[in-house]
This record gives sequence, structure tokens and C-alpha cells, in this order.
Amino acid sequence: MTAERRATLAGAVAVLAAANVLNNRLAPRLAPLTSAAATCALLTLGRRSGLSWPELGFHRRSRGLRIGGALASAVAAVYGAGIAIPATRRFFRDERALSLSRARAVEEALLQVPIGTVLLEEIGFRGVLQALLARSYGPRTAVAVSSALFGLWHVLPAIDMTTANPALSGLALAETPGDVPCGDVPHGDGGGGPRGEGGAGRPPDPRPGASAWEVSRVVAGSVAATGFAGVLFCELRRRGGLAAPALLHVATNSLGYLFARLAPADPARLGGRLTAEPGTGPEPPARP
Repeated sequence: MTAERRATLAGAVAVLAAANVLNNRLAPRLAPLTSAAATCALLTLGRRSGLSWPELGFHRRSRGLRIGGALASAVAAVYGAGIAIPATRRFFRDERALSLSRARAVEEALLQVPIGTVLLEEIGFRGVLQALLARSYGPRTAVAVSSALFGLWHVLPAIDMTTANPALSGLALAETPGDVPCGDVPHGDGGGGPRGEGGAGRPPDPRPGASAWEVSRVVAGSVAATGFAGVLFCELRRRGGLAAPALLHVATNSLGYLFARLAPADPARLGGRLTAEPGTGPEPPARP
């Protein structure tokens, strides 16, 4: 790899790292603007380095839309089954989403997720980063490295999940259903929306009673799972361009808001009182 290519690759990673901190910690409500600006910067780097639009994943649009649409429908079916089965319903309840008003939930599903999350992640990891790596190291290394970085990208959201979804984080810790509180932690300053904006952008503290070791296990599990998802998205990108993984990615996150609102209220109690009231907001799955 030439020095120029190394500089371009380092610049792309730096842009992604800065956007990650801004979107998850410093300015979560501005994520669509941050992600749009970061996406433009990444595409500029890629094009100036000589990458073509097809190399960046902008090809096979019709096929990608068909593949992505079919997978999005499958996600909807899985979510519908998940909220219909009492044993799995609690995994669709998330403090970050349950604390949102309907207007904020719509904003998350239709603006924050597609623009603030999916646009940057797909073009950044499956587009620019993968193409830069493939040019110098080959497609297999490109998939492996971009997917590993995609997993590490989710460290900060995984830390937040230990508060936002105790049932799901308990599952990551291999706790039995009886060990995991069904429902959510009480609303508080650190709860906020999916990017923790309830505390002025301050992330919530780990769930009560969670040790540093437990939090690290949740983070490790999330990194591994999203890294594996990155490999899947790379394969979809190969078959249908960026449109295929983007549609699946949007469906996985945005449909969580709809189906969690449709989920029957869970009467589980935490500390002797109801922690999730009927009619509260939806829950998105952890973002890949």
C-alpha cells in the first residue's frame, strides 16, 4: 500500500471515529447532520483516491431493492412473531425508546435511523472503507477488516444497552429469564432516547447492579454480533450493491419502533412497582 493510500484509509477511519463520538455522546440529536457531513467527507476521500461509483457500491440498484425489500419483509414477520409470544416480548422493550413521545419515535424511525445511522454506516463501512481495503488487500481482507471495525463501532451503543434493555443485556450475559427483570429501568436523566439525549447527550450509567465485568461481557457480545452482521451486510452488498444491506439495516432498526408500540404492555415489576406503563413508547433493536 502506498503512503497516499494509507493516508486515505487513515482519514476514513478518523472521520468514522469522530462521527461515532459525536452521534453517541456529544450531539446525538444532530446525528443526521453529522452523518450526512461525514458521508460526504468519506465519499470525497474515496473518489479522490480513484474509486469508481460501482467500486463504492453504487450499482445493481434494481436487484438490491428486490433483495432488500424481501429481507425487510422477513424482519417485519420476525418482529410480529416476537411481540406475539410472551416469552420473547420483553426483548422488544427498551428504555431509550419507551421514554420517547410519539413525535420523537417518528423522528427516530424516519430521520435518525435512515440518515443518522444507516446512511453513514452503509456508505462508510460497506462503501468507502471496504472499497479502499479491497483495492490494496483484496476482497476477503476488506470484508474481515471492515466488519471488525463495524463491530467496534458499536461499543458505545452497547454500553448504553446495559441500561436501556436489561432483558436483552441479561440475555447477552447468559442469565436465565428469571434473573432478568422484565420491563425497563425507571425513567431518569440518563434514559433519554436511543442516543441518550434525555440527559443532554450524557450517556446513561450501566444498569443498576451491573459490574464492570458484566458490562464488558455485554459489549464484547455486541461487538461480536455486529461484526458478524457486518459480514452479512458485505455479502448483501456484493449481491445487490449498497441498496440491499441498507434496506435490511433500516428495517431492523426502524421497524422496532412500530412493533414495540404494538406489543402488549408487560405488567412486570421492578422494585415492587410497574416500570413500563401501558401505551409507552417503542423499542428499537440495538443498531448494527
